[in-house]
Amino acid sequence: MRQFIPAMNLIVILNVGEKNLTIYRIPTYSPELNVIEIVWRKIKYDWLPFEAYKSFADLKRELFNVLANIGTSYNVNFS
Repeated sequence: MRQFIPAMNLIVILNVGEKNLTIYRIPTYSPELNVIEIVWRKIKYDWLPFEAYKSFADLKRELFNVLANIGTSYNVNFS
């Protein structure tokens, strides 16, 4: 389980099975440590075709296609 505490700029990782608690101090602005920022960057710059930006309907259709296929057609390596 991960929890971000914005007031303290900490990431808390709790491993319940082993009863470990690890606290990491992170910088105030650190999008590279936020998983959703990495996924949105991949969607925006790598997975959405240029044609998706012709209209809102096209963008919506292509975005739903990408989101529906994350893990099969679209993968992110977080290592």
